[in-house]
Amino acid sequence: MANVGLQFRASAGDADPQSRPLLLLGQLHHLHRVPWSHVRGKLLPRVTEELWQAALSTLNPSPTDSCPLYLNYATVAALPSRVSRHNSPSAAHFVTRLVRTCLPPGTHRCILMVCERSDAFASACALARAFPLFTQRSGASRRLEKKTVTVEFFLVGQDNGPVEVSTLQCLTSATEGVRLAARIVDTPCSEMNTDTFLEEIKKVGKELGIVPTVIRDEELKTRGFGGIYGVGKAALHPPALAVLSHTPDGATQTIAWVGKGIVYDTGGLSMKGKTTMPGMKRDCGGAAAVLGAFRAAVKQGFKDTLHAVFCLAENSVGPSATRPDDIHLLYSGKTVEINNTDAEGRLVLADGVSYACKDLGADIILDIATLTGAQGIATGKYHAAVLTNSAEWEAACAKAGRQCGDLVHPLVYCPELHFSEFTSAVADMKNSVADRDNGPSSCAGLFIASHIGFDWPGVWVHLDIAAPVHAGERATGFGVALLLALFGRASEDPLLNLVSPLGCEVDAQEGDAERDSKKRRLV
Repeated sequence: MANVGLQFRASAGDADPQSRPLLLLGQLHHLHRVPWSHVRGKLLPRVTEELWQAALSTLNPSPTDSCPLYLNYATVAALPSRVSRHNSPSAAHFVTRLVRTCLPPGTHRCILMVCERSDAFASACALARAFPLFTQRSGASRRLEKKTVTVEFFLVGQDNGPVEVSTLQCLTSATEGVRLAARIVDTPCSEMNTDTFLEEIKKVGKELGIVPTVIRDEELKTRGFGGIYGVGKAALHPPALAVLSHTPDGATQTIAWVGKGIVYDTGGLSMKGKTTMPGMKRDCGGAAAVLGAFRAAVKQGFKDTLHAVFCLAENSVGPSATRPDDIHLLYSGKTVEINNTDAEGRLVLADGVSYACKDLGADIILDIATLTGAQGIATGKYHAAVLTNSAEWEAACAKAGRQCGDLVHPLVYCPELHFSEFTSAVADMKNSVADRDNGPSSCAGLFIASHIGFDWPGVWVHLDIAAPVHAGERATGFGVALLLALFGRASEDPLLNLVSPLGCEVDAQEGDAERDSKKRRLV
């Protein structure tokens, strides 16, 4: 999949499936609405109308099903017809699975995605997850031939007009962001160290005409970034704080996305075991998501000031490594007694959000991180956890997740009951909880919030993506679609406006037909 180019077209055109293999994908009641006249040019002469109708009649998705139309050159696959209220109506996770298992082989292939307009964004991002970019398989280096997958959307439902050029461009930008984030997360630390991650940031900056601000190594220490410096000071490649800033004219608010970029996490001196350390190349998933989303957001016309803050470090072991009992002075001015060097993500993010508050003047600060293993227990493998000081933004995150396929579920926000877990006799706080049975994912997020203050008047949102950042051994690019959807109303892009839960009373404006359609798909 690493050499696959993904193209979105208003029309993929006609072709014999033997020369261009085809996958037709959608919910069964949507597939039945596709007229034969639209697919005949993609199926003839191998598949007749009678065979097409017969294949549809045999599909029985529970939750999915597929049927070959012509050998392994053409396949139709059905998504679940119903999903629960905490899932995406697009059934995005099943889209990815079906593409991986049902897309016929070939150099030039086509996917016809049948869905409602409101599900096109989530479906496209789900398609992108099926085509990871990173590989070091020896055979891949010998295959020089570039493969292409052309995606055409057939829209059904009320708003079923043709797919506009602006929509195709938005889907391209979003899916490129998803694949960029997944590639960074999949790449091992031997290649994706802090130096290399900075090069990725500079590359995006150059593309967008933005020169990044970079503070690193000893300058972090002298300027008071004790969290980032303390975590990364033992590594061969020094830690860094990097910022990409988009400052358009006419901006009415300042937003900061702060990403945890631990390129590898050994646990430090509180070292992880042999079964828990593999996979820790993924601990930069938050920063990777910020980079992919920032690139897409700016390309699609983000109207407000947007800062992407990257907290980069390798939590390594060496003579200069932080020891339990050490006390660090963080950028907030607060002191932290280290009682667990494996609770390092909150330290770098504490510096990041403090910088966003004090130096960038952000009105809205969102941090995103692979922060706690407990997240997967609290909200599962598919749903990220959100912790925020705003009930409105908590609801918006959950709704944005359903709209874009990057699912989210709330954690308990109750600092008056949880923050006492960090009590220290010799510093302002410890960095790890006293009781791991008392909402550890909530507590970890509260540690970050404490460095801007629980009485801070702005909006603070924390997203813990530890589990959904990967599916099996592959990165998902999780978070890119979520950030784009959540802040869609700050974009000039009509599709991002459509999937955004903020800035409009969507439920009040829905027509009866649209509400009835959603009722059919939700239980």
